[in-house]
Amino acid sequence: MDPRSPLVIDTHELTRRAGSQREVTFTAPAPADLGIDVIGVPEGDPIQFDLRLESVVEGVLVTGTARGRLVGECARCLVDIEDEFLADVQELYVYPESEAEPDEASRMEGDLIDLEPVLRDQVVLALPFQPLCTDDCPGLCPDCGARLADEPGHQHEDGVDPRWAALGGLLQTDEPPQHN
Repeated sequence: MDPRSPLVIDTHELTRRAGSQREVTFTAPAPADLGIDVIGVPEGDPIQFDLRLESVVEGVLVTGTARGRLVGECARCLVDIEDEFLADVQELYVYPESEAEPDEASRMEGDLIDLEPVLRDQVVLALPFQPLCTDDCPGLCPDCGARLADEPGHQHEDGVDPRWAALGGLLQTDEPPQHN
């Protein structure tokens, strides 16, 4: 863990006496790959943290929020979209000497807490699996790819379904079928 990382908090000022607490508000740049393929937080974008660090018997309880900007594309019409996220943060960081299992709580390194894993978990879990520009986005025309929200009356002449096009040739022949 790099103590110079903007997502690493030093809890040295917080005593190990249960009940002591401190409020921390800061802005840190977003780490790389904070999101999924279609939407996420751009790397380096500012994320605003409002946290309370509270000393408990087992370690330090971190609660609060992280807020920032999301950028992606609509899953139906592929237009660029921008939104905001507000992620609730609540994580217990146990002292290095704790006997807690690794899957039960995050572990401190000395007096340092790394917020990146909990931030990543909360933001990615809160992201829409298929983000939309509007709830009723009609998507793209399956024939030509036109964005239907830009062209509400968009339609094509009644054409033959391409799956039946080969059979259409059978109806237009003047020759009788040949039997062997």
